[in-house]
This record gives sequence, C-alpha cells and structure tokens, in this order.
Amino acid sequence: MKTLSKENAEQVARHLAMVAQLIEDEPALAHEHALAASRRAGRVGVVRETVAITAYAVGDYALALRELRTYRRISGSDDQIALMVDSERGVGRPDRALEVGRAVDRSTLPVEVRVELAIAMSGARLDLGETERALQELDIPELDPDRAFSWSPALFAARAAVLEDLGRSGEAAVWQRRALVAEEALGASEADRELIVVDDIDESDGEDEVPSENSSDTDHASDTQDASDAEHDADVENAQDADDAPDAEEAPAAGIHESDAADESDATDESDAEEGESSAPEEGESR
Repeated sequence: MKTLSKENAEQVARHLAMVAQLIEDEPALAHEHALAASRRAGRVGVVRETVAITAYAVGDYALALRELRTYRRISGSDDQIALMVDSERGVGRPDRALEVGRAVDRSTLPVEVRVELAIAMSGARLDLGETERALQELDIPELDPDRAFSWSPALFAARAAVLEDLGRSGEAAVWQRRALVAEEALGASEADRELIVVDDIDESDGEDEVPSENSSDTDHASDTQDASDAEHDADVENAQDADDAPDAEEAPAAGIHESDAADESDATDESDAEEGESSAPEEGESR
C-alpha cells in the first residue's frame, strides 16, 4: 500500500483489520469492510484478494472469481488457485473448474495450496458424478495417515466423504476418525503445528481398503475523504467496472505476470459476463 497517501493507507489498513476480525462470525459485515477498502485501494493486490475471500464467504462466487482473476493479474501469484476452482464450482461450472486447476503447475505451489487444490479438484469430480476419479484426486503424497500437518484434517475428511459416496463406509469411518484425531492433536500443540505424530488408529473397519467497526462507520469515513482521495476512488471504480466486461480465455500457466500492475484497470478483465447469479455448490462439497 506504499502507493497510497498516508491517511488513505491508514483507513484501508483499518478496514482490512476489521475483515480479519469478522470473517469467521460475521462474513457479510467483513465483506462490507473489504468493499470499502477496495473503493480506496482497488489497485492493491491484497485488497482485491480480500474482497475475493469475503465474496466467497457470503456466496457471491461470480464476484469472487472476478476479484481472484484481478488479484492474480496484479500479483502474479497462484496461491488462491484452489479458491478459483471452488468458485467455478460455485457458479455451476465444474468442467471449467477442472480446466483452471489443470492449467497450473502444481510443483510450483506451496504444499498447503497444493493440498487445497487437490480437495477442490476432487469436489469438481464429485459435481460431475466421477466419484472414483474424485478419490484419485486425493491420492497425493501429503495424504499421510501417520502424521498430522495443518492441512491433514481437511484432506482426511475429504477422503472420508468420497469413500462414503462410494459406499465404502468402513474405510470412510477410519478416515473420519483420523481427521478428528489430527484436528485434536493440532489443537493441543498449537505451538508446534508443523508436524505431529498421530497415534495409530484401529483400521479393523477398513481392512478391505483397496490401495489405489460497522457499515455506517465505514460510510462516514469515506465521506470525510479529501479531494485527492475522492479522485483516487473514482479511478478505482473505473478499474472495477472493467472487471464486468466479458473475460478473455483463462491464462493456462502458473505464475502469470503482468508487466505493469498499475495499468491493469485499462486491460480487459478475464471475467465471464454470463456468470450472472451464482449458485452455491452442493452442501458439503465446496470448501
């Protein structure tokens, strides 16, 4: 936020801090703060990323997609690729979700992002009725039943859900217990979340497994902005309007960079005009 005036940067920082405090319990209010920050700093990557996260939290998957594309164009980062895949699922396009996920070189992603992407891709396979392939999406090196990392509970639970869909209830129960044990172990050892050895779980049920601040305050803050900030806000609104133009085809490679992030508002945003009203993913299948 170094490009912002000191006063504007402070206001944006306050909005982002409120998002962090509210996102779990009051996502709608968190989203209002994210939008307020975006009106003041629409060319700042972390602000657009925050809008995307809060939009996803309130079920506005179309907006989440637009903001995620803008964030990726500004930052050149694919660290929110799993959220992009899940947002495509949210607007009812599981095929497109798989295309977006496959376009990224997974070897370049951080481990946590790689695991999140596997879970999102598995969900897209479930949306298409491809249950066996959904299970295969989760067969990744990070699926270690003997150790618990920060990503393990979600990964174990996702595998349990797919096994249940396949009618393999015994194995599903084993993986669900592993998810609970991992979560408890991580919660009990918050000072050392990196790696925890998990006690053995009785696998007798799964022996046949086949390996395979509020909104009015924010308005008041905006009204008191000086003339230069108002001029900045108008520029930002123009940048965001560009997001609603029909989007070009999704760039297929990881680490997409734009040479001049400051001019991103003049570029045609890769958004889908037909996204319209978003439909939420089936219960329990979106992240």
